[in-house]
Amino acid sequence: MKPAEFDYVRTESVTEALELLRDNPDAKLLAGGQSLLTLMNLRLARPRLVIDIGRLGELTRVFDDVDRVVLGALVTHRAVETDPLIGARAPLLADAAGYIGHIGIRNRGTIGGSVAHADPAAEMPLATLVCGATFHVESAVSGRREVPAEDMFVSFYENALEPHEMITWISVPAIRPDQGWGFVEYAHQHGDYGLAGAGCLVTLDARGRVHTVRAAVLSAADRPLLFTETIDAQPGPTLWDELAHTWAAQTEPAADDTDYARRLCASALTEAMSAAARRALRVEDPAHVRR
Repeated sequence: MKPAEFDYVRTESVTEALELLRDNPDAKLLAGGQSLLTLMNLRLARPRLVIDIGRLGELTRVFDDVDRVVLGALVTHRAVETDPLIGARAPLLADAAGYIGHIGIRNRGTIGGSVAHADPAAEMPLATLVCGATFHVESAVSGRREVPAEDMFVSFYENALEPHEMITWISVPAIRPDQGWGFVEYAHQHGDYGLAGAGCLVTLDARGRVHTVRAAVLSAADRPLLFTETIDAQPGPTLWDELAHTWAAQTEPAADDTDYARRLCASALTEAMSAAARRALRVEDPAHVRR
């Protein structure tokens, strides 16, 4: 199937893109096009105007900002996967990006586009949620505002943005020395949509005991689900198993076999928390969980 008829404009600046969004409420932004073009070909999306922001180089930058790393909305998944600053300061994002499709998709798709698409099976919404990212949003109508990741994802392919708004920057807290991360995804084969997946940050106290666990799962509801727990416990399989099964029971997977989906979810959570704890404790991982 071919897309419905539409007009196309390539913008030269953020200001121009915002003005076009203001004047065309049913317009859609085109970044990498990995999500939007598929929906248009299926005629699930029928924008009258497509605004191409793919050449706004100012939004492809990555820079360090004291205790945060800041990414432009047009940073590609491949750049998230390979950029040394992101790998050092936000390694969960880098790990998650490596699971997205194939390298051709990662070379084109962008972190801002994935977040705005709000697919509950996607890796970047989950990873930004676990990391506690903040999305910097701009509009020619209402100016600038910040949207915490916890408030961005509303339902299936539905975000908290107004039609005249666009994500310009994403601010991600840098991982701390007392934290470890883990990301796990199960799919029929690499590059497929994940049947289940989990990302996790584990924070230890000065005694090496677990202080907080922050985890999220994909393909388990109409949006990525976030779970947090503040505890005082020894890290180990018993704790991970208990938390994983408690959280998995709260999911609402859109699957024919929900029990199987929840078991996969629990397994992904257990594996992600175990990997996060090993990294926080600086214990070598013999399975080489990070790719």
